[in-house]
Amino acid sequence: MTTHTATFLWGALTMACSVAALLFLRYWRLTRDRLLVYFAAAFVALAVNWLLLGLVDPGEETRHYAYIIRLLGFALILVGIYDKNRRQGQPRG
Repeated sequence: MTTHTATFLWGALTMACSVAALLFLRYWRLTRDRLLVYFAAAFVALAVNWLLLGLVDPGEETRHYAYIIRLLGFALILVGIYDKNRRQGQPRG
């Protein structure tokens, strides 16, 4: 894969993650479910990850630090799922 193709694909992934984050925020406004906010934040983190990978020189050795942002995105999804399950198990009263 050429550098130009990879940069184009990272740009497309940035756009797709940004659109997904906006959709989650839109549905959060309708339902007020915190899980959707966690998912929106995770997709923003993933969009930032893809954006950084597209902007950083492919030969740069510090490039692997961008993947920490992707780890943050996946951690936000796990925290959101845990939060959703924890809230459902509590008695109402």
